[in-house]
Amino acid sequence: MSSSPVGLHRVLAPAGVLPQAAERLDARPELWPDEVRITVERLNLDAASYRQLADTHGGDGAAIRRAVLDIVATRGKMQNPVTGSGGMLVGVVDEVGPGSPLGVRPGDRVATLVSLTLTPLRIIDELKDWDGKSEQVPARGHAILFARSIVAKLPDDLKPELSLAVMDVCGAPALTARVVRSYVDKGTKPVVSVIGGAGKSGSLSLAAARAAGAARTIGVVPVESERERLTAAGLADAVALADARDPVALAEAVQAAGGPADITVVCVDVPGCEHGAVLSTAAGGTVIFFSMATSFSAAALGAEGLAADVTMLVGNGYVPGHAEYAMELLRAEPGVRGLFEGRLAED
Repeated sequence: MSSSPVGLHRVLAPAGVLPQAAERLDARPELWPDEVRITVERLNLDAASYRQLADTHGGDGAAIRRAVLDIVATRGKMQNPVTGSGGMLVGVVDEVGPGSPLGVRPGDRVATLVSLTLTPLRIIDELKDWDGKSEQVPARGHAILFARSIVAKLPDDLKPELSLAVMDVCGAPALTARVVRSYVDKGTKPVVSVIGGAGKSGSLSLAAARAAGAARTIGVVPVESERERLTAAGLADAVALADARDPVALAEAVQAAGGPADITVVCVDVPGCEHGAVLSTAAGGTVIFFSMATSFSAAALGAEGLAADVTMLVGNGYVPGHAEYAMELLRAEPGVRGLFEGRLAED
């Protein structure tokens, strides 16, 4: 069997599926000619995945740690079986196969820009330096990248933890900017509402919307402390306080803040926000779902039931140049950087 650029040769079960859909991957360190092996330094668990694990285990850090170790040992990758999501990692390039097209060399410190759900992974330190209380996980082990994987060298001017946090969500601001520009190019400056505006992907999406030419930006947050943080960051023209799982309350809050939104960006890590996102978006508008907690059947059926003429997009995490763009926003917007560094300090 020859190697596949998308990693089919690493699928152990079931046969014939892509690595992301596989139940088990081969995480052996030996390389095929077009692969790269990374020495893992830190994982960043997807927010929806970490929340589910924390809720299931009552916030017990030791139990969360055991759950992550069990998933990786069983599946050969980090893919939460409940949410289906994973995260990403940073590490140092250990070995590069002679046929790899990724353009990295041994010794490069990199972030993987493909999901852990399709990345062969082996942990060797029992995650002993992680207390289970944060999404970022100090770890030792190795990961394998395929020929069609995506990887970025970490910038020298930022701490690896900060770079990892930004690159974990870099697809959100890039796609938000693309959609906003599509409106502007047609002669309309849109109102943009970001649900979860004080979070990582939310704050970057607000900054991206403003930079791309939005007429007004609205950040939606669930609690007063987040409203205070987002207001202080200065990333939104208005900050609305609402539980995004309450469709009517959300729509009323966005309306009061200057909506309805022409573009709604969903960046929360809890389920049940689909109907509120649709209801708070103007007729003919666009809803972008970046949350891995989204039920796309609920979104589609909800829009139908509400007779809502909206375009719904799945944020797939990849837009060409997304990592560089997110880093530019972080450097250019003190409010974004402050929110990120604040979250890291709390972790």
